[in-house]
Amino acid sequence: MEHDLEHTIALLARTPAAVDALLRGLPGGWTLGTEGPGTWAAAGIVGHLIHAERTDWMPRVRHVLEAGETRPFESFDREGHEREIRGKSLEELLDQFATLRRENLAQLEALHLTADLLARRSLHPALGVVTLSQLLATWTVHDLTHLHQLSRVLAHQYRDAVGPWIQYLGVLQCEGHSATG
Repeated sequence: MEHDLEHTIALLARTPAAVDALLRGLPGGWTLGTEGPGTWAAAGIVGHLIHAERTDWMPRVRHVLEAGETRPFESFDREGHEREIRGKSLEELLDQFATLRRENLAQLEALHLTADLLARRSLHPALGVVTLSQLLATWTVHDLTHLHQLSRVLAHQYRDAVGPWIQYLGVLQCEGHSATG
């Protein structure tokens, strides 16, 4: 499917509620666990989403529209979520993510992006030339990546408990991607 701004906004608007429904009120045995060393627990994943809301998506949208290809995006700090989660409960993080996403989508919709604007190009520090449309599609798939990551992290907590059924549970077979973002 080609990128469609209306479809993008429809999915991005649902992510906070999906994450909230999955995590809010779960016992710590679910939310504090990881997939092993170097991987994130639920709060780290939500913190990463918050950090991206603050420093990645809309700042880069504005960058594409204002600077174009004159200079590359600032690099994204993949560990920046550590500052976001310090001293906060998972519930506070879920609320913060929902608020930031609502604000960002309101800003995005206020831009009244046309096909010409979506085709605008900018420079990614590692990937080279990218379009605004590609950035927005990436934001959408980034959300889905972390929903997938959350399901893996939660499933991992019962990895041993499922016994021989592990061979039939695809979520427990996923490895080597998005372990830390």
